[in-house]
Amino acid sequence: MRHPTEEPTLKSLKADKESLLISWSDGATHRILWRTMREECPCATCRQKRNEPPAPPPVFNILKPEEAAPLRATAMFPVGNYAYQVNFSDGHNSGIFTLEQLRDLGESENTL
Repeated sequence: MRHPTEEPTLKSLKADKESLLISWSDGATHRILWRTMREECPCATCRQKRNEPPAPPPVFNILKPEEAAPLRATAMFPVGNYAYQVNFSDGHNSGIFTLEQLRDLGESENTL
């Protein structure tokens, strides 16, 4: 965890079909794939699912329409001045990503 006085601030957010591009006040730039954000969703339901044992593979894997299309963000809304709520193309919309979580995801994903 960073010291609050050392915390970089958000400079800009840009989205494309595949990812979120974030620029920070300290000069760092991160690209986070929407798939990564969806997999790391911080909502209670997703956290619980990540802690459950994996389900057995289905005998016949039939995709739902939302699973067949590439995952993307359909909307993104600020939550106060500390986080963003993301609506994903698979219908999921309950995750709130704090700026600290976005920074951590960006650092683990890559740095541009």
